[in-house]
Amino acid sequence: SPSSSQLFKGQPVSLSCEEDDSSAGWTLRRNSTRDTGTQCGGGWGNPAGSSCKIGYMVQWDSGVYWCESREGATSNSINITVTGGPVILQSPVLPVTEGEDLTLHCKTEISSNLPAGFYKDGSFIRTEPAGHMTIHHVSRSDDGLYKCNISSDKITKLFFLTTTSSFPPASLTVSPSSSQLFKGQSVSLSCEEDDSSAGWTLRRNTSRDTETQCGDDWGNPAGSSCKIGYMVQWDGGVYWCESREGATSNSINITVNGGPVILQSPVLPVTEGEDLTLHCKTETSSNLPADFYKDGSFIRTEPAGHMTIHHVSRSDEGLYKCYISSVGESPPSWVSVTGEEVTFDFRIVHLVVFCPYCISTFIMVSLYRDRATGNDLPVSVVTTPSTQAEQGLDDVITAVTTEHHF
Repeated sequence: SPSSSQLFKGQPVSLSCEEDDSSAGWTLRRNSTRDTGTQCGGGWGNPAGSSCKIGYMVQWDSGVYWCESREGATSNSINITVTGGPVILQSPVLPVTEGEDLTLHCKTEISSNLPAGFYKDGSFIRTEPAGHMTIHHVSRSDDGLYKCNISSDKITKLFFLTTTSSFPPASLTVSPSSSQLFKGQSVSLSCEEDDSSAGWTLRRNTSRDTETQCGDDWGNPAGSSCKIGYMVQWDGGVYWCESREGATSNSINITVNGGPVILQSPVLPVTEGEDLTLHCKTETSSNLPADFYKDGSFIRTEPAGHMTIHHVSRSDEGLYKCYISSVGESPPSWVSVTGEEVTFDFRIVHLVVFCPYCISTFIMVSLYRDRATGNDLPVSVVTTPSTQAEQGLDDVITAVTTEHHF
């Protein structure tokens, strides 16, 4: 609060973790241009339980903010930009849901109703005399990079709009596909892109660097891919793809363990209904007996070192770790579960709705032909209105007596 992805220098802001489990000990953390992974109170902000207030925002407070529990579980993240300039574009900090209305405000520090020009992906949309523009019933086609200006020399920073049901313009994949890696392993990261002309590059936030791209002291870039030949612990962090215009892909969190055990778990969310297999591994073996834990509670021991959860649901989401006796324990990894994709076969609907009428027509034609030949049959026909289409087939068949066969 205020709910805006851009703020003026000097503005106060309050951030709160809306939590289901207050015992988890949620705190605010951030990656900014000045610090990485630090929590509220550690040189910035005033903490109050699971909330944080920054009384005077400055430009180096710009960055990514999120909530984190004692066990390392994380919330959604929010990107905040603090500008020292005269104009901001007040836009949502969270993705907009398809079908909702979206209003963008072009503001100065003293006024929010001056005439403003609005742009999307560099193209002019229109001028709004009161300084705010509403997009009704947003859809995926409204995804894009927005900006505004109030007079030609006061252009805001850019805002990227994403609708909640849309897919990112590029997706990040990792090989090997594991959220934990051993020190010394190599890893390849690739941006699978719809638009190669967008110039996608790999970026990361780690304990050593913030928002740096592949090739800047880490990794070997090759087009929209990147290879790190020897991972070390400070390579652990958040990786993502970014275009020249600032559009971003999904992000992936990678942990590099200097210890003897890792938990090999998916880097991307698992879809509800799928099977999930977790592997507890040492550098030399992947089939030693291992204990598995979720959210700190023991689940079971698996003699071959891997545990499968069949038909995962939202209740399987959580923080997992494993332990191999006499060897050691893995770091914890968060496993996310997304909603099951549902497809609807309209051919079934057509069949259910159309068949009763088809059968009714067939019976009526048969009756007409029988009567034309002088045969009266004790048959009654029931036509089914569209609102009773589900029962139409049973009604029609019931209406035909056993004396008439077809």
